[in-house]
Amino acid sequence: MNLEKVVFGFFVLLAATLNFGFFIGDIADPALHNVYELFAAVVVSLIATVLKFGDRTQIGAVHLATSLVADLQLIAAAFVWTYAAHISSEGLTPAMMASVVSLSGGALFANVVSVVLLVVETVSFHRR
Repeated sequence: MNLEKVVFGFFVLLAATLNFGFFIGDIADPALHNVYELFAAVVVSLIATVLKFGDRTQIGAVHLATSLVADLQLIAAAFVWTYAAHISSEGLTPAMMASVVSLSGGALFANVVSVVLLVVETVSFHRR
């Protein structure tokens, strides 16, 4: 068993599951979306991105691209939440929360693509 592949797979799946956990629930209800779960999703997604550097294959490039998309979406969601909660005079309105959850939904889609690539890569692996 290759420990590097285990760690890689662990962080790819953890990024997707944390993102899913944040995304699920009424899109406009802040009580159903935990800010700490969003923070954890951002951190784990960034770790997964770092682990994807160095793979010079075509599928590695697509893995990195999906991770960068997820990072961008999650960081944008965190900025919108921060702006709404701490800067905006209106506070965290349902419309702002919907924007945060929508951005995390985009990241979730990128994470699902990454997990599918991981599964395809694993299934198509041939021992030599």
